[in-house]
Amino acid sequence: MRYLFAPLLVALSFLTLLPVGVANPTDAEISRSRGWYPFVGLLYGLVLVILVIVLGSLPDAFPRPLLTAALILTALALLNRFLHLDGLMDFCDAMWGGRTVERRLEIMRDSRVGSFAVAGCFCVLLIKFAALSSLVMTQAVAVVLLSFPIISRWSMTLLLTAFPYGRQQGIGSAFFAGGRPWLATALALLSTAAVCWLCLGVVGVSVLAASSLLALALGFWAARRLGGGLTGDCYGATNEIVEAFSLACFVAWLGFDPPDYLDAGYGAAIVFKYLSWLFPPLGGWFSYSP
Repeated sequence: MRYLFAPLLVALSFLTLLPVGVANPTDAEISRSRGWYPFVGLLYGLVLVILVIVLGSLPDAFPRPLLTAALILTALALLNRFLHLDGLMDFCDAMWGGRTVERRLEIMRDSRVGSFAVAGCFCVLLIKFAALSSLVMTQAVAVVLLSFPIISRWSMTLLLTAFPYGRQQGIGSAFFAGGRPWLATALALLSTAAVCWLCLGVVGVSVLAASSLLALALGFWAARRLGGGLTGDCYGATNEIVEAFSLACFVAWLGFDPPDYLDAGYGAAIVFKYLSWLFPPLGGWFSYSP
């Protein structure tokens, strides 16, 4: 049982504020925890869906779209103790504020915040806020909120497996001391792809593919500027950037009528039609053609 659930508890303790964990986890358990990252993302999505349902029950006069988008952003930050936003800010400061590899790594260790950090964090949050404001009043809100946190957590699994660690010691060193568990990474990819297809079909899988390419591009660029490897700040920054990118992609994809060959229906229509008390009636993109 420990072989299966210890990595899950490690992932929950690392990516959320839940007071769970494993006493003296091994390097192998820490390394395998990456396979559970999409599941943690699914838990994030469920929390966000519940939040939208609660806010949606308020009177119509309440300014729900903007408030809901703001509360979703706040919930995302609080649930991971602002860890990913901290990584994003350190990442921006180091990538644009350092002229050498040594200086960039030094900036990432520095707790102070520079202008690049503020500007980068503001831009990412602004994109996420605008995208969420566009989505919260649509029928797609539930399935998008379930999908984008899974995609962003998968991007961290992808980078952990594809690139070496850039420090001898650090928060991410244990992931590599236990080797590179390709099986855990493969299971993470399959589970992420399954949820994306179930929720949004071709749209979900295409956003997953585009987000994965963006994560790899960020990884290659950051690794070159950090001497060949990545750090924990790079993973957090990638999570935040991929969240913004995937939300923007969903807004773009769902903003026009799909071609006939894409309007084939998705698995979410089968599952969610029996949960009409929780999800709005699904139609258009989300219904099976007769």
